Amino acid sequence: MTSNTAQQDAAVADKSILANSAYADGRHLTARQSIYRWQQPQYDVPGIVVEELACTSGIVLDVGCGNGKFVNRLYKDRPDLQIVGVDISAGILADVPKPVLVADAQALPFANDSADAVLALHMLYHVSDIEATIKELARVLRPGGVLIASTNSDTDKRELDQLWAKAAGDVLGIPKGPARVSLSSRFSLEKAPGYLGTAFKDIRVRKLAGTIELTDPTPIVAHLASYEAWADQCGVPFAETVDRARENVISAINTDGSIQIACLGGVLVCRV
Repeated sequence: MTSNTAQQDAAVADKSILANSAYADGRHLTARQSIYRWQQPQYDVPGIVVEELACTSGIVLDVGCGNGKFVNRLYKDRPDLQIVGVDISAGILADVPKPVLVADAQALPFANDSADAVLALHMLYHVSDIEATIKELARVLRPGGVLIASTNSDTDKRELDQLWAKAAGDVLGIPKGPARVSLSSRFSLEKAPGYLGTAFKDIRVRKLAGTIELTDPTPIVAHLASYEAWADQCGVPFAETVDRARENVISAINTDGSIQIACLGGVLVCRV
């Protein structure tokens, strides 16, 4: 592992960056989520979570709930459930339906065996001790309860990684610049079963593969710019690199008619 990658991994799990910058509000998260509007096939991931909770009743904790995308869907489709949104950032919880709680996933203020389901959706790569956090999620689950986690593959959106490295290289005057920050690499779809297996025996993976095709650079630029909280870890002038990426995307679209991005994410359904 290079020192730059180690720095980036540490920053991805830095509580101060998470609470005060990356997720101080929902702006950056919404920008990253929005690119999936152009993915084919389309996946209704909140709907998948609702489906996986079909046999669940009682209390559901959405740990690292962010802007409340899944909380809102559960309130709509499963009003019988008692849903609690939990996040380390008070700011991002402002518009999430109550009850909500500001708390660290590594030390949840809930008793043993107190939840019927726990959601950990695209968040386990943000905790400093992944194994300890998974054990904490298992601790609060009642016997027979379910943990639903999600993340992306190590191969997800490699075209954006290449785009960033090319733009960063252009800014620095070298063939290939530093890699962009990877959020999911610490708890990727490939690594997740191994981590989850430390506390759960029954782990089922639902892979969600697709392709994003764009003729407008705006969603790509917004996605790249949403990593602003980790600008100091990029090893390159961040705003200049985003601007250069925009120019390169426009050039590629003008040449090829569109730009395609291969996506691979997944939902993991776990029981003790």
